[in-house]
Amino acid sequence: MSAYHDFVSPNADYAANFGDKGSLALAPTKKLAIVTCMDARLNAYAHLGIKEGEAHIIRNAGGVAKDALRSIIISQRLLGTREIAVFHHTGCGMLTFDTPQLRKLVKESDPGNTALQAVDNIDFLEFPDLEQSVKDDVTYLKENPLVLPETTVTGWIYEVETGKIRRVV
Repeated sequence: MSAYHDFVSPNADYAANFGDKGSLALAPTKKLAIVTCMDARLNAYAHLGIKEGEAHIIRNAGGVAKDALRSIIISQRLLGTREIAVFHHTGCGMLTFDTPQLRKLVKESDPGNTALQAVDNIDFLEFPDLEQSVKDDVTYLKENPLVLPETTVTGWIYEVETGKIRRVV
């Protein structure tokens, strides 16, 4: 059975306790953007004590800054964020493959489908070293001319085994 069948009942509970959240400002009150992984084990709101309306949570595979740049530009230029926290995590799937391997897997899934050759134009932005990936993302953001120069950028690792965070940069 599809997961979407389970949406309605929990949403009814959420809406019943929605309160005045409909009046939250569009811009995040902490002026903070968090770039983190799409991994289902991560709940940035819970493990960082952030409430709705306080921060943008930008998620993608690996929490890679390069992949999040479009959202960061919007967050900064239109919605006033001035701080970025990059969070990668232990046990990340981005440590388990490389782009050529994934391209091959996609093309081999349906060898006669030439449309799948489009995967050759995608860099999956995987990384072999967790701490270095955080450092690289922080450097990328600090040096990127599209990120406002006064932006505070920090880099962190979330430990899926313990729920603890540690600052890398």
